Amino acid sequence: MITLYENLRTIVYAPFYLADRRGYWADQGLEVNIQLSPDPVETAEGLLAGRADISWGGPMRVLLHHDRDPDCPLVAFGQIVARDPFVLIGRAANPRFRFEDLQSGRLAVATEVPTPWMTFQDDLTRAGVDPASLDITPKAPMKTAPARLAAGEIDVAQVLEPYASAAVAEGSAHIWHRFANRGDIGYTSFYTKRGYLEAHPETCAALLAGIAPALSAMASEPASEIAAELAELFPDVPQTVLTSVIAGYQASNLWARETDLPPAAFVRLKAALLSGGLISRDIPYDHVIARLEKP
Repeated sequence: MITLYENLRTIVYAPFYLADRRGYWADQGLEVNIQLSPDPVETAEGLLAGRADISWGGPMRVLLHHDRDPDCPLVAFGQIVARDPFVLIGRAANPRFRFEDLQSGRLAVATEVPTPWMTFQDDLTRAGVDPASLDITPKAPMKTAPARLAAGEIDVAQVLEPYASAAVAEGSAHIWHRFANRGDIGYTSFYTKRGYLEAHPETCAALLAGIAPALSAMASEPASEIAAELAELFPDVPQTVLTSVIAGYQASNLWARETDLPPAAFVRLKAALLSGGLISRDIPYDHVIARLEKP
């Protein structure tokens, strides 16, 4: 029995839900007990304390712990969400969006977890826009962004789905930019303690083998069918919106096609965390990423 932490409930993690519901992990001989972590911070802390064996979540969290403690035992393996799932939505249409456009408007950024702003500010800097020059509004829950747009309190917002697609469906917002356009950045992996991985390499490899058909399904099956299959996990999201979310993520190649986490994607993520000051030192790939033999 593996106790597997679900980092948080989000459509972004659809491949994990498919692997569980379709029995792909059972096909690998695994008995997986998924537990919803009470908070993304607790996900890593729970692994360190032994409350779970493995989790899925961002390599960002592993890098952050290694930055604080060079002897941290956490190690990530695999890549499931390859690209950044966040979306910029605006009150007015902007089909030719450029990052320079953000210099004339009030911007709300996602603050629930660090990675969205870290990667966003890195994009801005690479585009020649000083993040400090933007009119960023005070912190507020991401779920409030569509209503604030509709009320004219902000002009642009960085949000996760389903907030973007729901706002578009309501006619109160337009999609300006998908951060997935940046390319692969190692957004979500499995992670565990190195000691667990060394003691159970076949188990960790089987987790990756079991999620591979789920990734294939996310790439090839109709969004409407996947939405119908996962609808009960998201009871507050209309199925039409859920379908739109999955279709948008499919079109932007959000989910990995292969389960290996390539060094280039890791380096891009690490560079964003360094440039944003979330981590203070360059941490080598092999200190935090394990590459497993496929079963």
